[in-house]
Amino acid sequence: MRPVDTLEWLNVTRHGESTGNLAYRAVQGTDAEELGLRDRDADIPLTDAGREQAVLLGRWLAGLPEDERPTVAVVSPYLRTLDTARIALAQAPYEIPCEADERLRDREQGVLEGLTPRGIGLRFPEEALRMRRLGKFYYRAPGGESWADLALRLRSFYRDLGQDQPGGRPLVVAHDAIVVMTRYLVERLSEQQIMEIEKEPVANCSLTRWRDEGGRLRRDSYNACDHLVPVDAPSS
Repeated sequence: MRPVDTLEWLNVTRHGESTGNLAYRAVQGTDAEELGLRDRDADIPLTDAGREQAVLLGRWLAGLPEDERPTVAVVSPYLRTLDTARIALAQAPYEIPCEADERLRDREQGVLEGLTPRGIGLRFPEEALRMRRLGKFYYRAPGGESWADLALRLRSFYRDLGQDQPGGRPLVVAHDAIVVMTRYLVERLSEQQIMEIEKEPVANCSLTRWRDEGGRLRRDSYNACDHLVPVDAPSS
């Protein structure tokens, strides 16, 4: 049995909407070469909408039956994830210990950080060619990480989590790449399978959950957003 399979539940969520997400959407379909961000990646904050999403995530936590409540929250040390966790956990009427782990940080882009695909092609044409040749999973930008590199540090994280929390129900608050690669590891997927899954954007504050079935974690949901609809929202 792998250490991660000792867990009763594994809950993984992406942070709420950030100013980085807004910047990315703003340049789509334009000739921009950069996202225009001035903060370092670790310091990018939530938007007002992102904070509201975190509140709704917390209300979902508050409504969980006792035997599904998270026993611990483990969070990326980036500002947007820390604030998402802080806001969400404040909504729960029960205490959830919370700790940060740098292995949950977002995938590092190296010299390509902050660039659009157009910017990469114009400023680093040799890297763009190398990326196409190697494929997304194994390509590592100078100073950055490949998806395979990300899998390596996540293997370490989930090994320790399973050993420290046998029978536990952790909540992981991190980034879209962490959500995707958790599926890769827990479900033992192939490069081709996970790169196909990665094409679907992971929504802010969406939930992906696995639960124990006969000594192995089985996926209960992926990228679920039902909890992000306010209870008092008008029906369509």
